[in-house]
Amino acid sequence: MLKKAIIILLITFSAMVTYAQTADEVYNQYLDFNLARLQGETDKALTLGQDIIPNADKLKDNVRNNFYYSIGNLFENDGQSVKAIEYYEKVAAAVPNYYVVQRALGYQYLNQVHELTTRLNATESDPKENKRIVELYEKAIKKTLPCLEKAQACDPNDDTLALIKLLYKNLKDPQGLATLNKRLSALSKNCIDLLDDK
Repeated sequence: MLKKAIIILLITFSAMVTYAQTADEVYNQYLDFNLARLQGETDKALTLGQDIIPNADKLKDNVRNNFYYSIGNLFENDGQSVKAIEYYEKVAAAVPNYYVVQRALGYQYLNQVHELTTRLNATESDPKENKRIVELYEKAIKKTLPCLEKAQACDPNDDTLALIKLLYKNLKDPQGLATLNKRLSALSKNCIDLLDDK
């Protein structure tokens, strides 16, 4: 009986060792993923990226952040906004001054604001539901604004600035609008425009 248990344990252990990927193997997959992405083979890159996701923790921090941004971008371009947001948020949490991901995240959140705007208009005749949607709408704007502000502070753009001002007006927040320039000035001091994947 003991021999059978030992044999089963050995077989299980050897199977786990066989299937466990090493950090080098995951990094090699990342290189293949990057090559496919850079060559415009988006379907292949997306498939390779999805294979990497379960083992992304084996990538070095800088490489993982770069991977998460890239896979998020592929998901965004594939119309998979929820997945794009998931990976953009990981990068934003790890590298909050990387304004490129803040812009991407801000515009993904803005899509949610637009969806809620449509729902607001559709619920005008139902005050209770309309109030609930208004709360969701305001929450979505408050989630969007910090991302767009970081992007605007680091890479000024007239359209983004106009959008930020419009969102503050929609929130009926004149104080937020009045202090915008001060916040943008403070946010502009620490800007990262490229992720290092070395």
